[in-house]
Amino acid sequence: MRILVLTINYWPEQTGIGAVVTRRCEYLASLGHEVTVCTGMPYYPEWRVDLDYRGKLFHREERKGVNILRSWIWVPKKVTTAKRVLFEASFLASSLLRALGSHKPELLLAVSPPLGLSVSARILGRWSGAPYIFDVQDLQPDAAADLGMLPHPVLPPLYWLEAMAYRRAALITTVTEGMRQKIMAKGIPADRVAVVPPPADSALFSVRNAEQGQSFRREHGLEGKFVVAHSGNMGVKQGLDLVLDVAAQLKGRRDIAFLLTGDGAMKSRLENRAAVLRLGNVQFLPLQEQPEFLKMLAATDLALIVQQSSVSDIAFPSKTVTLLSAARPVAASVSANSEVARVLARSNGGLVIEPGQAEALAASIVQLFEDPEKRSAMGECGRRYAQQHWDEDLVLPELGSLFLRTVGELEPAQLAGDSAAA
Repeated sequence: MRILVLTINYWPEQTGIGAVVTRRCEYLASLGHEVTVCTGMPYYPEWRVDLDYRGKLFHREERKGVNILRSWIWVPKKVTTAKRVLFEASFLASSLLRALGSHKPELLLAVSPPLGLSVSARILGRWSGAPYIFDVQDLQPDAAADLGMLPHPVLPPLYWLEAMAYRRAALITTVTEGMRQKIMAKGIPADRVAVVPPPADSALFSVRNAEQGQSFRREHGLEGKFVVAHSGNMGVKQGLDLVLDVAAQLKGRRDIAFLLTGDGAMKSRLENRAAVLRLGNVQFLPLQEQPEFLKMLAATDLALIVQQSSVSDIAFPSKTVTLLSAARPVAASVSANSEVARVLARSNGGLVIEPGQAEALAASIVQLFEDPEKRSAMGECGRRYAQQHWDEDLVLPELGSLFLRTVGELEPAQLAGDSAAA
């Protein structure tokens, strides 16, 4: 089957949506499908186009059986609401032209955000006659409303576009049951919305507190420290000022160190604030390549997940899957009704602290520092949950079956047997 994927994020981006979409596409290609990805030049989470791709209007490459068609995007140096709209518009225009120049697909997959890719999918569907699956990684209109990122008059057209995207898709997929329920509450029948969780990289199940962690500690001056780490995007949704507030409260504890790894729109501001507060117990590191990232996980005593209070079921950070799979105990500053909180409660993989409560989070960190047995139990419980729900050998075959069902190559009764055979 010829599958055309529209996504703004893809390999070599290592965090967030790009990593999830890349693993899915490579799996579909391994089944013998002809997979073509129309994407932009890699830019995330640094918000800078990678050096190897700068100055190019179009670029073609192949990786693990996937044909990658890249097109130019305008990436602002400073992200504002208006500039983000222009950024997404540049990708929608260039990627549509790129897609129209490719072979006609039998199935389209549009990954949101950006929400506007649903328009591209509709146009390409009329051109090719192929149905489209709308993959919702983030409820973009709800996120914009809850975080106050857009003026109120802009929201009604955005919700109208979302409604059109859902109505015209052959199938809607999303990453959690909570997000599925929100989509269904917008008037979409249950049989047209499916949950496809992010697949866990099998290498994460082998992460241990062993020499690989010690080498990372030696390299970064963390020997003898209790390492509290946050990794991934440093954007508005995360509200990482809270971590600096906690670090300021625990500045007198020389045995506790905070590690902020990654990049994003808020990173430079966070670094400046940490310098003003003279937080010697906070260290910033760039995004780590996979081997070093695994070492960093092994060196982490306690992992942080931080979200603003308004973020509940509008997004599910993929780092949740990563941290539990790596058996890292988690302290999560998230809303009690968020999917992260529900997963931690079901798995017993961590503690949940209400967003914005620096004193409570600091107290929880000290509590877990003093209870290594509890941390170990949390880590093992989290890993067990991850293996049961996110193992790629379970998640990816179901994805393949959904794709075949969408184009009518499988009857619903065949799906269970097909997944088992895979």
